[in-house]
Amino acid sequence: MTTATPPPYGNRVEFAATRKIRERNTFTYRISHWPVWAWVYFLVPGPLIADLFHRGPDRRIGLWLAFVICATGIAAYFGKLPGTETRAYVLFFTEDKPNRVYRRVCYTVAWSVIVAYAAVNLAGMVIAILTGRWMMHQLYATAFVPVMAVVWGLGLAGVLPRARRSVKYEGYERRIFYGAVWTVAIAHPLLWVLWRAVPPSPTVDALKLVVFAGVMTVVGYVAYRGYLPRTKPIVPGEPITID
Repeated sequence: MTTATPPPYGNRVEFAATRKIRERNTFTYRISHWPVWAWVYFLVPGPLIADLFHRGPDRRIGLWLAFVICATGIAAYFGKLPGTETRAYVLFFTEDKPNRVYRRVCYTVAWSVIVAYAAVNLAGMVIAILTGRWMMHQLYATAFVPVMAVVWGLGLAGVLPRARRSVKYEGYERRIFYGAVWTVAIAHPLLWVLWRAVPPSPTVDALKLVVFAGVMTVVGYVAYRGYLPRTKPIVPGEPITID
């Protein structure tokens, strides 16, 4: 059966029927996912990480990093982190089967990190522009955890992409997740460089906000169009051949 290409994505789609089924994950594939999830969990305590970027490493950071590496290493060894399984769990991207608990937890945590850092940084820049004061430490101390808690609630309710109760729409949801990852992975380091390199002033603060929001918008749109790795939607059916 053939399926027409969904109009919003143009030709940048992948068809489920044409994808090679990976019965088992290679050791290299599995081990490469461990540092990704270690980084996600390392970023969970926002106030602590804010201190790291402001003052540098200390004993607390070292202990937390050691704990994260140990805990995620054990989870990866037993295949309890997405991508570290010996056998791929999602094979067809259109199959309606339960989403495993560890996958739902991991992707919920990842979404909470993505949303909380973006929300706090945006709020901090807006406040700096309006009041002339940078209050990032206060915001990370008071707002970061509540934002994460809201996202965790959404994950528990099963409404976040890749953290739903079923993997039926994984082919569409993974592009949303990776689009968000690309967006913050590019925008946040750029914002940090601007914050460290350029002295604050009303004009500069406004410029930082424009650059940060602009980069997220542009990268998000490019990801939506499927031009970044793993952002093409995987749709049911096969490509149409016109003679």
